[in-house]
Amino acid sequence: MSLIPSRFYLDDMFDDFNTKCNSMKCDIYEENGDYHIVMDVPGFNKDDIKIESDNGYLTITASKENDSTEEKNYIRRERNYGKYERTFYLGEVELDNIKAEFKDGILRVIVPKKEVESSKKIIEID
Repeated sequence: MSLIPSRFYLDDMFDDFNTKCNSMKCDIYEENGDYHIVMDVPGFNKDDIKIESDNGYLTITASKENDSTEEKNYIRRERNYGKYERTFYLGEVELDNIKAEFKDGILRVIVPKKEVESSKKIIEID
């Protein structure tokens, strides 16, 4: 029996909705012709994270299984387990030169943009 109802505090009302949305927040910026993705992945190890690039899309997946097999009488459980995934469309990129670094719960990915010749053509009007 709990002395405080689980929905007593206003911020608890949105816990179920916000749980998946708050995972893997990131910043993306362009610098020197490269895309830079800086993503928060707290609670994961480097081995839990997979980065794939396919057809102009970059997908970052982090998965973590529940490490406890014994049943516990939780009063509150906020740590999440499962699979989280973010996909970004980056267009034509140099697949062989993508670099990634993971340190202190922060994933940094540098994706070089591919030099694309302009297909723009000015058409003269007769």
